Amino acid sequence: MNDKPLLILIAGPYRSGTGGDPQAMAANLARLEAAAWPVFAAGHLPVIGEWIALPVLRSAGAGPTDPLADQVLYPAADRLLAHCDAVLRLPGDSAGADQDVATARRRGLPVYHDAADLPRRTPQAAA
Repeated sequence: MNDKPLLILIAGPYRSGTGGDPQAMAANLARLEAAAWPVFAAGHLPVIGEWIALPVLRSAGAGPTDPLADQVLYPAADRLLAHCDAVLRLPGDSAGADQDVATARRRGLPVYHDAADLPRRTPQAAA
């Protein structure tokens, strides 16, 4: 494989099924973040849309349950996907994650459902 690390979007439930409960959303974010290490350990760079969207919302004085959230969460993931090389789709119902997968497939990007299936990259020592 190419020695360039892939930028991999980790997609899965964040708000879905939480009823707006902050603790449930935090638990979902923790599950997304738990997938970051296996992506990194495979030699790639993990990214999660909420890492971009939540600070944007906070800077607008809003949170994930505010009406503005729909204008930030999905568009942030879509803009981020324009820079990603692949998607890792975690289990669970999520309209946003399904949208990320559809966008990735339209753009010809690989979609993985298990971090074990990611191509392994052995970083070369800097010369």
